[in-house]
Amino acid sequence: MNEHFLEVFFDVQSDLPRQGPGDDSSTRIALQLCNLPTRAHVLDIGCGPGAQTLVVAEQLPEATITAVDFHMPYLKQLEERAHAAGYAERIITYERDMNKLPFNDESFNLIIAEGSAYIMGFANALKSWNSLLKTGGYIAVTELVWLTLTPPKEAAAFFIEEYPDMTTPDNILPIFEEAEYQLLKHFTIPNKGWWDEYYTPLSKRLDQLEEKYANDETGRSVIQMTRKELDIRKRFGESYGYEYFVAKK
Repeated sequence: MNEHFLEVFFDVQSDLPRQGPGDDSSTRIALQLCNLPTRAHVLDIGCGPGAQTLVVAEQLPEATITAVDFHMPYLKQLEERAHAAGYAERIITYERDMNKLPFNDESFNLIIAEGSAYIMGFANALKSWNSLLKTGGYIAVTELVWLTLTPPKEAAAFFIEEYPDMTTPDNILPIFEEAEYQLLKHFTIPNKGWWDEYYTPLSKRLDQLEEKYANDETGRSVIQMTRKELDIRKRFGESYGYEYFVAKK
């Protein structure tokens, strides 16, 4: 993945409410499953522009939230949103690679990772992050899954290219036990969580960039790839989704 590809990718993904599927109600449900102390310490890994970070701040009004992402523009967007919402003093941002987190063991009561664990590999992420949690702490994490044992051929072919590790929720459950967590609950993010704050604004963003990248082969490729992703969701969305998992250390 060359530098120009990343430049175009981040241009396509810029100024969006979210960097992946999710919705405030799903984050709230996940938080309600966690019996957290009043002044909890929360780590949001791969926070993006921080839609879920702000929900955590709203729901846990005395919590301190450490939000980590490797892309500084996302963190700047989160900081602006946190300031506007009155949460700036409780949200600390760090520009870091999630593979090299600089935190001591047992520093957090909750780790939240919406749509980001796949970057490290889901099983590897769960194992790596376990030590950062206090005993009895919680992890709330989403993962792309098949919702059927017989996915449509076109959708299956697409995800073999994009995310070959994709599996069903049942195959993910043992991963939590192996990583020394007790799974409390899992549920599927609703379809509106794909469209309201992610795919719909992303589609409009693609329309805006068509002219900019008309003579740029890499730009056209990224736009075409993203449009294909949206098309797959429109036609085969019932066969796959994001599953929210909440577990206790």
